[in-house]
Amino acid sequence: MSLEPLFRTRAFALGAGVAIGGILISTILLGASRIRQGEDEDPPVTTIQPQPMVPAFGTADSNGTMIAVTGIDITGSSILYLIDTQTKHLAIYQATGGSESSQGVKLVGARRIDLDLQLDGLNDRSQYTVHELEQKFSEIGRTPAVKK
Repeated sequence: MSLEPLFRTRAFALGAGVAIGGILISTILLGASRIRQGEDEDPPVTTIQPQPMVPAFGTADSNGTMIAVTGIDITGSSILYLIDTQTKHLAIYQATGGSESSQGVKLVGARRIDLDLQLDGLNDRSQYTVHELEQKFSEIGRTPAVKK
């Protein structure tokens, strides 16, 4: 069994946390800089009412056959991603709380992902395609690792 999906999941969660932390820190530092420079008010601009922020956090865990990732979606509902690493299936669930009549768990979607995981790219806006990278590596005498 490959642990690559688990590492990608954890790397994504860590990356999202670092990005959010960076945004918060830069916002705080910008405010502190304005205060030091005597700019106690922002210049007048047309403002758009910001949407309330949903806390961004998640957890991930796995065993020999399953990976589970939790978080909060844009509606504020809890979300659970389950990945079966043996059969290569993905299932996504949304859990809602609140009053008894609005509580529940809903299957949002499910998919067999074994063929998805064989794609070299889809909606990939990287600087180089996989094939361009393979060409560049071969030009310098290096070959990429062979897929298993």
